[in-house]
Amino acid sequence: MAGAAGGRPSVWDIYSSMEYGPAPEGAGPAQAWLETHGRSFGHFVAGKWWKPEGRETASDTNPATGELLATTLQGEPEDVEAAVQAATKAFEAWSRLPCHARARHLHNMARTIQKHQRLLALLESLDTGKPIGEVRDRDAPLVVRHFYHHAGWAQLMGTEMGGWKPLGVVAAVVTWNSPLLPLAWKICPALAMGNTMVLLPPPRARLSALLLAELGAQAGLPPGVLNVLTGEGALAGGLAAHPGVDAVAVAGSVEVGRSLRRATAGGGPRLSLQLGGDTLAIVFDSADLDGAAVGLSDAVSCQRGLAPGPGALLLVQEAVAGALLQRLKMRLGQLRVGDPLDKAMDGGALADEAQRGAIETYVEEARAEGAEIFQAWAALPARGPFYPPTLITGVASTSRCVREEILGPVLVVLPFRTAKEAVALGNHRPSGLAASVWTENLPLAMEVAQSLQVGTVWINGQNFFDAAAGVGGTKESGNGRDGGKEGLYEYVRPSWQSRPRPGPTELDYKTFAASYGADPPSVPGHSGVACPELEENMPRVDRTYKLYYGGAQKRPEGMASLPVLDPAGNVLAYVADGSAKDIRNAVEAAHKAAPGWGKRAAHTRAQVLYYVAENLELRREEVASRLGALTGAPPEEARREVDLGLERLFHWAACCDKSGGVMQIFDTSDVPGGVVNIVTGNRDHLSRTLVQHQDVQAMWYFGSPQGSQFVEWASAGNLKRTWVSHGAPRRWEDPAQGAGEEFLYQATQCKNIWIPMGEIFAN
Repeated sequence: MAGAAGGRPSVWDIYSSMEYGPAPEGAGPAQAWLETHGRSFGHFVAGKWWKPEGRETASDTNPATGELLATTLQGEPEDVEAAVQAATKAFEAWSRLPCHARARHLHNMARTIQKHQRLLALLESLDTGKPIGEVRDRDAPLVVRHFYHHAGWAQLMGTEMGGWKPLGVVAAVVTWNSPLLPLAWKICPALAMGNTMVLLPPPRARLSALLLAELGAQAGLPPGVLNVLTGEGALAGGLAAHPGVDAVAVAGSVEVGRSLRRATAGGGPRLSLQLGGDTLAIVFDSADLDGAAVGLSDAVSCQRGLAPGPGALLLVQEAVAGALLQRLKMRLGQLRVGDPLDKAMDGGALADEAQRGAIETYVEEARAEGAEIFQAWAALPARGPFYPPTLITGVASTSRCVREEILGPVLVVLPFRTAKEAVALGNHRPSGLAASVWTENLPLAMEVAQSLQVGTVWINGQNFFDAAAGVGGTKESGNGRDGGKEGLYEYVRPSWQSRPRPGPTELDYKTFAASYGADPPSVPGHSGVACPELEENMPRVDRTYKLYYGGAQKRPEGMASLPVLDPAGNVLAYVADGSAKDIRNAVEAAHKAAPGWGKRAAHTRAQVLYYVAENLELRREEVASRLGALTGAPPEEARREVDLGLERLFHWAACCDKSGGVMQIFDTSDVPGGVVNIVTGNRDHLSRTLVQHQDVQAMWYFGSPQGSQFVEWASAGNLKRTWVSHGAPRRWEDPAQGAGEEFLYQATQCKNIWIPMGEIFAN
């Protein structure tokens, strides 16, 4: 049968070849919205558009075609001041609204976004180069889902979040080039908990944030609750460090996270980091290889990961490596990359030619190292910042393309032999964003998922999201969570707590607490040093207080001691003066003990804590006596402090199996060696070593404002989670301040494991 007139294929031709035809989505609604604004946008502050005089502008272009979409402003520090003031003014009323009123506002915003969902999807696709099918079918519905979900949390805040209050003004800095979903992750929980916001969208994709702000105003959101500034990266530091900002929520690269961690150090704002890191995929010989090939190729073809790009590291068991690679090559060879507005496209455009050049550099370096490169060039457009789905095999684990995140459609493959080896390879990376595990053996899948140091694990699937499940990573991928109840804690503080405002001081980070033994030691025999007492002409045996790590008492590496003074200035005893080497030994002991302790049943951990309490009870009078001598407290007060310690041990023992998640006393209470380690010495010097240690994942510091500032600044090294006091006092005897949900939040991190279901009732 001949083709149809005019050269167009007939139905017979289409069914014979089974080739895709064009399926373009009309961009009319997005273009019309841009025209109504004259294709020129200012900031959105206090519920209206604002174009201050004398500002430079930036061109916002379609990355697939280079077409100019609109111009936006390059913000200045004065604009930051105006936006923060607007948010501060709005906070007074917004935070005092009844929970039901805030719930109605978020519900109305969800409804309004739903009415304009096609416009939002088109604008995001035009602005970012992301395939319209992905934005329309996944991102935009998820944005609506987040607003509905958090309208519910706003309604329930009074009952489900009792004892917590909003932080204040939240600055959200999003630098990912596909910002729509990350913007919703930040806006929804912050507003639901009574905060107001200033948003800074990515420099290359600003339009979605501006449309969301306009839709919020249309939905009746009070002026100043949601503000949007546009500008380059330098504006982010000024916004984050503004004294009127109470919290900073970041979705961006590791470099952006480090920069903002240092910019906010010592200032007192809460910092939530959701950073980059490619997805890890592990395929076992017990996996459905066809299903794995489909899932992995779909994920790598589009911008579907948590991070800015879809790159991934694939670990495949040697026995099935050849079979899986054959299936992957066939799948990748059939993917279509092209016009993002074509609904039949699997992949869209990159952000720009610079991103394409960066990907090409990684690929060519791997090729020079002897790697095998497979690329699906067939369907790639001749012009524009497009890159073919790429498979890199035959590389060493030390190769740069394995160690570093590739922001593009590149799958790097490494073989492994055993599950232990796969977990070790997966965890031997600075990032820890997300992973997928492919196997039909569910016990194996669950054990591997629990062992991987990532924030999200998908089993036999990839890139599933829901507003009820917190999104976020570990290690250099950040520590914040957005979504679910766990995401709410990023935007609240305990009701009793005021916002610490120490203000960053001029601190020499190079020399602060760097010297060991800087203070002159107390010389034995001089005034104030207690002499050994005599009984029946026999001297008391000197008691040596050592360090405690690895389950044993250790002498300090520096072979030095510090005096412990009573309130009158007399020396009660000498304790070991720990050094950096002692800290390294203690961290090593803790790392050795952590896997076994973490895998113990929650009930077993609870029983150990109860046993610690029992042993403390047996020595109650002895411990109280020493506390009294040390602090000068009356015997009754010292006993009350010991009793309070017993109560706290019981509290946390009770929490062990409820929440998904003195040296001699530890020795005799079945606490495994290395779980608890104690190093005495100069607080700030030892803290400096701890916070700079790359194998420490979290740091709590209750000390001076200067020490708090240094801990926050230095934590940028490996982006460890920190909890500092900024020098503010805390009444530890108060159950609200010395125990409870705040400690549980700081001591745990949510991991979501997605398990497929629907075997019986699939529809």
